[in-house]
Amino acid sequence: MVLIGIMPAFTFALGTWQLKRLKWKINLIDELEEKLELQPLALPSKINLSVIPEFVFRRVALKGRWDHAHTMLLSPRVREGVHGVHVVTPLVRENGSTVLVDRGFVSKDFVASLDSKREEGEVEVLGMLRTSQYRNRFTPDNDPDNGMWYWVDVEGMANYAGGEEARVQPVFIEQIFEGHAGEANTRLEKGIPIGRAPTVDLRNSHLSYVITWYALSGLTAFMFWRVLKNKQKSPGRRMPRFG
Repeated sequence: MVLIGIMPAFTFALGTWQLKRLKWKINLIDELEEKLELQPLALPSKINLSVIPEFVFRRVALKGRWDHAHTMLLSPRVREGVHGVHVVTPLVRENGSTVLVDRGFVSKDFVASLDSKREEGEVEVLGMLRTSQYRNRFTPDNDPDNGMWYWVDVEGMANYAGGEEARVQPVFIEQIFEGHAGEANTRLEKGIPIGRAPTVDLRNSHLSYVITWYALSGLTAFMFWRVLKNKQKSPGRRMPRFG
């Protein structure tokens, strides 16, 4: 009885907490989407790493040349049912400093021919600032020595590309693709990296949690009411008589 009586209040409190989290997540997404609409930033030569979390999803404009010798392939990745990789290449900027750029998705059929499609000379990049990815316990360890990368470890990738000695900064940028579907298909068929859409992709599952906890609260409250009702209806147990 005590357990059934506590459950409605406990699950209701969890639902209320998740409702607050839902409001917080919606406000955060709205804030990030507003940042995404701002004019692209021009990054300084020496980037203050401590403020990067405040500028996540901000668009940035860069110029430089690709350091193809330190290209990293993030796998496995899937785009609209097609299996492939994401191509991460250091960009040596005009001022000599280097940042990491996720140039986008390439089908696994073209991975072997990436070297033949190298962009040489100066390039212009429009992207958005990101940070290291959250790694769950099922994600394997990155193996740089064998070219195996499974998750975005900005510090590890920067060290692989040369680290501080080569003026490689642990700054990660996802290149933006703003073309139409036909252009995306053309790039896919030619093995040219396709960048990400300029959207905020934060996961928001709090609404489903709110519904789940409030539903459990209602269900357990009903169960508690039924138990009390049945207890009141049941006659008291009589003691047996002897003799």
